[in-house]
Amino acid sequence: MKIRRVSFDHPDAVKLNDEVQAEYHERYGDGGDSTVMEASEFEPPRGVYFIAYDEGDRPVATGGWRSQDANGEGNEDGDAELKRMFVVREMRGRGLARRILTALEEDARAAGRLRMVLETGTKQPEAIALYTSSGYEPCTKFGYYREFEDSRCFAKPLVP
Repeated sequence: MKIRRVSFDHPDAVKLNDEVQAEYHERYGDGGDSTVMEASEFEPPRGVYFIAYDEGDRPVATGGWRSQDANGEGNEDGDAELKRMFVVREMRGRGLARRILTALEEDARAAGRLRMVLETGTKQPEAIALYTSSGYEPCTKFGYYREFEDSRCFAKPLVP
């Protein structure tokens, strides 16, 4: 498995983003994640976007982080917000999400971010299990979905 840094608007990133949006639609019955994101938000040193490729060079997992600082949506100075963590169905259960998550945490820490934060939903129990088993704890809700009942927010300090 190879993890590569790509732009958020790279064709492989767009393809996987379409797949994750379709899965959000299946799980939540709406149009997917409506959070506004720009490709520039995932450019170093303010963010990064990774794709994991299998041995056949097929994109199979993705995830990124973008810098957030104190704002009216509940973020704090030094936050790195995790976005678009996703593994294609046939590759799940092989530790890919954990590898992407670790790479994202290391990158955000190296960029000087103080904590990794994320928002997920109650209809994604696998995601919640991944994050809690990786040291994430519930935190004050933030972001676009902060007022939604099904929304769950988690945080993990990045400082040693």
